[in-house]
Amino acid sequence: MKILMMRATCNTNLYLSYAAPLSPQRVMSMCPSFYPVQFGAKPLSCSPIKPQFCVQVQAFSSQQSKEADELPASVGFLGLGIMGSPMAQNLIKAGCDVTVWNRTKSKCDPLISLGAKYKPSPEEVAASCDITFAMLADPESAVDVACGKQGAASGMSPGKGYVDVSTVDGPTSSLISARIQSTGALFLEAPVSGSKKPAEDGKLIFLTAGDKSLYETAAPYLDLMGKSRFYLGEVGNGAAMKLVVNMIMGSMMASFSEGLLLSEKVGLDPSILVEVISQGAISAPMYAMKGPSMVKSLYPTAFPLKHQQKDLRLALGLAESVSQPTPVAAAANELYKVAKSKGLSDDDFSAVIEALKAKLQQKS
Repeated sequence: MKILMMRATCNTNLYLSYAAPLSPQRVMSMCPSFYPVQFGAKPLSCSPIKPQFCVQVQAFSSQQSKEADELPASVGFLGLGIMGSPMAQNLIKAGCDVTVWNRTKSKCDPLISLGAKYKPSPEEVAASCDITFAMLADPESAVDVACGKQGAASGMSPGKGYVDVSTVDGPTSSLISARIQSTGALFLEAPVSGSKKPAEDGKLIFLTAGDKSLYETAAPYLDLMGKSRFYLGEVGNGAAMKLVVNMIMGSMMASFSEGLLLSEKVGLDPSILVEVISQGAISAPMYAMKGPSMVKSLYPTAFPLKHQQKDLRLALGLAESVSQPTPVAAAANELYKVAKSKGLSDDDFSAVIEALKAKLQQKS
């Protein structure tokens, strides 16, 4: 039995509670054994049936805390790549006191010119800031920056908060959370849905989980960088949601690529196919935005292909941990791996179409 309850409290708040029975074995498979999570706490909403597992979701409009008067004195930002740089810029432009760090210091220079401060290590950034955000490329980088030598955890202490907006798997997020919390500081995972343009425009979607008080404290900053935010409960839920979203996105792009090539192969104009799709039930902003460039074999990087393949790999691991078949995503993952082998790792993930072109050339 599944229960879905909705309660609208105002124009911008929507609270969802989803309860689904899970066996103890399945619950344990979803959590890293070395960081045990206690289930069976009081349900987060009333229900005629006591659920075995309950996740609370809160969705907020980004307009709710734009006018917040009380903000922590200083904010740190670690990782200034395609996503991190525009996110940090939005904080600086809003008047926040921002301290930055990046492995390649030259990437800090444009932000320093806008008024950001610089520290030579994540530890020093965390030590000097009330809240530290981190946007890293992969789980390994996220762990190293948070927990490694001169990592952020070494600069954390009670009263501080660490918000990891990287896309990682649940066990990685739990590992980082445990290390941060061991210092007495608070932890929130907040992976984002959105790529370069939404990051530049402050239109990201934050999928958060972890310490609720830190979520509330960080909300004004999340709203400066995004258009909406969801609070999903325990650490790991945000990571899982992001991986599911990106698994769907990667599979959609692979299927779209097949359609473009098939239309051309049978004598149709793929540009018209993009227009047809944009006016039908399967219309999606991604198709309208990526399609015209793909038809011209151009792949300006908004979301690197190597990151899409990484997210598919992590999503497949998540599915395996709960014995969920994902044959479509598995097939898509193989295409992205082929594209990587063709030297397209740093191109946009829409370059996956080149993997299909390569397969056609092999047959001809």
